[in-house]
Amino acid sequence: MLDKDGHFLSHLLIRPPGIFTPHSLSYHTNTHRLWVGSVYNTKLCVYRYIARHDTLSDMNPASAGVMESLSVVPYKETKKHLQGDERLLKLMSTIELFNFFTRQGVDGCYHISCVISNLFWVSDADNLILADTTGFPLHHVDDLCRDLYGGSHTVTSESELFYIDRNYNINKLSKNMKTTTTIIEKKDSTWLPGCVYWSPSTRDLLVGMFREKILSGKVNRFNQSGQQTLTIQHDSTGLELYRYPNYITENNNGDVVVSDSDGAIVVTDREGRHRFSYTGHPSGSGLDPRGICTDVLSHILVCDVTDDTVHMLDKDGHFLSYLLTKSQDIDIPCSLSYDVNTHRLWVGSWYNNKVCVYRFTDRHDALTDEHIDRSDGEVFSCSSPAFK
Repeated sequence: MLDKDGHFLSHLLIRPPGIFTPHSLSYHTNTHRLWVGSVYNTKLCVYRYIARHDTLSDMNPASAGVMESLSVVPYKETKKHLQGDERLLKLMSTIELFNFFTRQGVDGCYHISCVISNLFWVSDADNLILADTTGFPLHHVDDLCRDLYGGSHTVTSESELFYIDRNYNINKLSKNMKTTTTIIEKKDSTWLPGCVYWSPSTRDLLVGMFREKILSGKVNRFNQSGQQTLTIQHDSTGLELYRYPNYITENNNGDVVVSDSDGAIVVTDREGRHRFSYTGHPSGSGLDPRGICTDVLSHILVCDVTDDTVHMLDKDGHFLSYLLTKSQDIDIPCSLSYDVNTHRLWVGSWYNNKVCVYRFTDRHDALTDEHIDRSDGEVFSCSSPAFK
């Protein structure tokens, strides 16, 4: 929105639910409402952003020109006692490169699933392999879905692998890698799974779904028996939240965190109520989100291939820092995985086969005593400040 002399006033809409990519506008002079059309679907939304003078005089001037129809369900923080690592860990002043290696058998690193501290599953567009920190492939899954470029696999606390196969079924590979079981069979040709995440807290499986012809998405929750218990698709006004869920994870408070291919991180609470959408720093500046994860301190970490960075947000969607900026360590960060045992961040590159492992949190006592021996090995090099 500009004034008559061309001065910028505000972003009137930022990635509006249901439309996502506004393309056409019409203003109705009788009702003073704004009609907005989408470029990618047949959705048309009508907004009101002008009120009577007597109404405006009672409003906060800072909010008088803001759209009224985009509401967010208020989030009530529940009191909880910090436990274990949450009490002991603190953000470091700089992020440190702990290890790096190249892995054989894949051309790019679209997604990483940590198994244990020296084993991980990694996939590109055609391959899903198990590798160790030497990069040597130990096992290859040959029926991975070839049409997905996001979070197509996830690992349980028992080291079992869930992945989307070439027929869009969701399979489970046993820990010994000898038994493959179809857990969720594709029954609806309209909706296809695009990403999966196994929840350590509920042991549920979160599945991001998409429609090919009419670009639209949703998140389904399945219990341990494979029964669907929840669908997250719309906000409180009935408009769609997702266009194409590409990566999915969960935060410590039960929030469902989705990296949507239409330029936003969409966060709902456990029951599916929309909390917020993050569209870059500053808001609306542009975001091309890829891999996403959360850490033990409830930060949300996401790769942005627009400027080759990793953003760090707090649990309420406020930007904190660029945890990683483009550097010699890794070219284009694309995939993330957080190791809950060592509290290290695994970062995979988009165009090559390099994986970097970083440390960005430390124990409180280690931060206050420079002479404490670090038990997790030598730090290879120093990268960018953790807060910038």
